[in-house]
Amino acid sequence: MNIVILAAGMGKRMRSRLPKVLQPLADKPMLEHVIEKARLLGSNNRLIVVIGHGAEAVKAYFEKDEDITFALQAEQLGTGHALLQALPYCDQSEPTLVLLGDVPLIRPETLKNLVQAAGSGVGLLTVRLDNPRGYGRIVRQDGAVCAIVEEKDATDEQRAINEVNTGIMVLPTRYLERWLNELGNENAQGEYYLTDVIARAVSEAVAVNSATAQTATEVEGVNNKVQLAALERAYQKDNALRLMNDGVTLIDPDRIDVRGELVCGKDVTIDVGCIFSGKVVLGDGVRVGAYCVLKDVEIGEETEILPFCHFDGAQVGKEARLGPYSRLRPGTTLADQTHIGNFVEIKKSVVGLGSKVNHLSYIGDTDMGARVNIGAGTITCNYDGVNKFRTTILDDAFIGSDTQLVAPVTVGKGATLGAGTTLTKNAPDGELTIARARQMTIKGWKRPTKNK
Repeated sequence: MNIVILAAGMGKRMRSRLPKVLQPLADKPMLEHVIEKARLLGSNNRLIVVIGHGAEAVKAYFEKDEDITFALQAEQLGTGHALLQALPYCDQSEPTLVLLGDVPLIRPETLKNLVQAAGSGVGLLTVRLDNPRGYGRIVRQDGAVCAIVEEKDATDEQRAINEVNTGIMVLPTRYLERWLNELGNENAQGEYYLTDVIARAVSEAVAVNSATAQTATEVEGVNNKVQLAALERAYQKDNALRLMNDGVTLIDPDRIDVRGELVCGKDVTIDVGCIFSGKVVLGDGVRVGAYCVLKDVEIGEETEILPFCHFDGAQVGKEARLGPYSRLRPGTTLADQTHIGNFVEIKKSVVGLGSKVNHLSYIGDTDMGARVNIGAGTITCNYDGVNKFRTTILDDAFIGSDTQLVAPVTVGKGATLGAGTTLTKNAPDGELTIARARQMTIKGWKRPTKNK
C-alpha cells in the first residue's frame, strides 16, 4: 500500500515561525505522530510525505528516517494538487491511503477498518458531529456516498448534514493520475479539491465505501494553538485512563503529562503535575511526588520520589528515597536503599548500596561504594576547565560537611574526612583526614566602614 501524508500547509493561524506539522503535541511534532501511526500498518508500505511550507525544516527533522520519501508541493493549490505531487512515487498496482499531517490522534485500528472497507474501490473515513460547521458534508443517495461538498460550496440543505469528511481516504491508485489531472478549481477557494474524486468514482461506477471514526477527537485537525492545546489534553486524558485501567493510582488524572512511554508496575502512585518523557519505567510500589520531571529513567521497586525532583538518563535501585528537589543527570546509577536528599545534584556517577547524599551537594564523575555518608555542602571538583576527572569513594567512608574532593582522588575504605576539608591527595583506609586552614583570631581588627 502507498501511504501519502499531506503536510504542505502553511498554518497561518498558528502565528508561528515553525511549520504547522512540526508544532509539538506531547513533546513531538504532529507529523511524527501521524508517521508513527502509518508505520503500524505494516513495514512494507511506501511512505510518502508531501511538503511545501517550511519544507527544508520538515526534511531536516526527519533526515534520519530512511523509509520516508518527500514530494514537494511548491505551490499550495489544494489537496488534489498535493496528492498529484506524490503520485510519481506511488506503486500503481497498490491502493493509496491518504493521511493528514495535522490530524495526529488517528487510531491505527480505525485506519485498518478503513482499508478493509475500501476493498478494491474507494474508502472514505467519515465522522458524525453535533456541530459540523467548517467540514465537507457527505452526500448520500439511497444510502451510498455520491459526493463530498465543501461547506463554502454547500447548499443550506447540505449544510444540515452532520456526517462529514475527515479528509482521510483510500483511493485506487490506477485511477488517480487521470482523476487528479481532470480536477477543476471552480469553487469558493479556487483550489483543486481531492474530495472531488469521489464524484468521479461514482460516475465511473467505482465502489465508494465508508468507515466511521469512533470518536471525533481522533480525526480532529489542528489549525491554531487553541485546537492544539485541546488535542494535547485529549491525548493526556487517554494516557491517564490507560494508566488507571492498568492499576496505576493517579491523584488527579487531569494533571499528568506523558510525553513518551511510561511503563508502570503494580501499585504505582503518581501525584499531581508530573511530566514523563522518553522512556520511563516505574517498578512495583513506586511513589512519585508532585511536580516531578522524569526523562529516560528506570526506578526500582518500592522507591519513593518526593516532590519537585528532576531526573534525566538515570537508573535507580529498589527502596531508595529521593528528594525533594533532587536532580539526577545522565549517567547516574543509584543502588538499592540509597538516599538522595534536597538540593543534591548527581551526574555520571555510581552510588552504592545504602549510601546517603542528603543535603546541598554535587557529586559528579564519581564511583561511590556502599554505606557511604556524604555531609551537607560536599562537592566533587571534577573539572579543571578542560578535562573531567573521576573521584573514588570506597565503602563505609564518612565525608564531613562542606568538603571539596579535588579529582582525581580516592577516599579509602572506612575513611573519615573532617568537615571543611579540601582533599587533594588520597585519604587512607580507616583514618581521619583533615585538610583545612588553622583557625585564627586577629585581635583589634575592625570591619571597614563606608566613606561619607
